[in-house]
Amino acid sequence: MKILGIDTSSKFLNIALSEDEDIMKEESHLVDRNQASQLTPILKEFLQKSKTPIKKIGAFVIGLGPGSFTGLRIGVSAVKGFGIATGKPCIGVASIDAIACNAVENNKDVIPIIDAKRGQVYAAIYRRKAGRVKRLSDYMLLPVAELLKKIKREPVFLGDGVSLYRENILSADKKAIFLEEKYWYPEAGNIIRLGFSRIKKAKKPGLDKLTPLYLYPDDCQVRKP
Repeated sequence: MKILGIDTSSKFLNIALSEDEDIMKEESHLVDRNQASQLTPILKEFLQKSKTPIKKIGAFVIGLGPGSFTGLRIGVSAVKGFGIATGKPCIGVASIDAIACNAVENNKDVIPIIDAKRGQVYAAIYRRKAGRVKRLSDYMLLPVAELLKKIKREPVFLGDGVSLYRENILSADKKAIFLEEKYWYPEAGNIIRLGFSRIKKAKKPGLDKLTPLYLYPDDCQVRKP
């Protein structure tokens, strides 16, 4: 089954096409605030180059964030449109989970931090063991100083919040590790891999379950699914 994965949670539009879990093609486009005008033409060209018409896609996976409110709305709306047009399953996964998959360090606290403005970050704590990444915390919206209190092991940080808070983190933990920028954003291939087990079980589009992961201050803890 061919699967189209999309993430619009950051300044990049990330797209991947797979045959089951085998990623056939993957692209990343810097679109920043122009997601609305660029999503459709970029997707159209991507599928044309892949020689895969939309009707041949067996399922769609979209990154649900947290991240850019505008980008998430655009991406989720587009995938809902594909689901309505094709009747194929549409699955959402947390973009921050996909970011965590970019880290290969074992037995350390892997911590994506995404700039949430107003001095706060979106974050969660993960650990990679035996090739698998497991989330250990809730999804969080909080200041970095509060996040640091929750870390138990040597931390590995990635995500666009690194550029803003590296020095703050180092002042509290000199052993903190920071991955370079190419690891900061959710890869669409990881979006597909994270959603694949659910795709195999899905029979309907499931559009009512596609809701962006917004972590507002008055409800900033989202429990594990």
